[in-house]
Amino acid sequence: MGLRVVIIIGSTRSGRFGPTVAGWFAGHARRRPGLDVDLLDLAEAGLPDVLTDQDEPLPEPVRALAPRLAAADAFVVVAPEYNRGFPAPLKTALDWYYDEWRAKPVALVTYGRESGGLHAAAQLREVFGELHAVPIRDGVSLPCYWELFAADGSWPKPGATCDADAATTLDRLCWWARALRDARSAHPYTD
Repeated sequence: MGLRVVIIIGSTRSGRFGPTVAGWFAGHARRRPGLDVDLLDLAEAGLPDVLTDQDEPLPEPVRALAPRLAAADAFVVVAPEYNRGFPAPLKTALDWYYDEWRAKPVALVTYGRESGGLHAAAQLREVFGELHAVPIRDGVSLPCYWELFAADGSWPKPGATCDADAATTLDRLCWWARALRDARSAHPYTD
């Protein structure tokens, strides 16, 4: 049985680089047999900025997105680093859901200036841990990502190490996705 991987574009900013990175990573994932890739752009999801109280009904965009997240065996979050953290719309999106993340692996693909998004990745690992998701160790960090363009404008330039990092990340993510899917099937996860 194949694995369903949801790749989330975590930036909604105008002029963002996230779709380029997510498209590149999705290309790597789609070349692997047995992976069903769902590319989710938070800029198109229409999730409200303000969370409801627990006894209030969920807004339609939140209800509409829930089945896509629930069907995932694994997640890849593509996020920039802004001011040593990750974007607020991504945090809001994470907070709208709970059960959808539980006992599923999450790979992080981050980008930014010299840190390559590692500060954002560290914060995301904490948040996903709190949501009972399993952030995996391996990921992709893209420091000074603008330097990875080739002279013809293609991205990434040939020989960039991020291609090897993507392959390793997908190897680990797939292993964890299968292991956790089997575990959830044998023993439903409860907190």
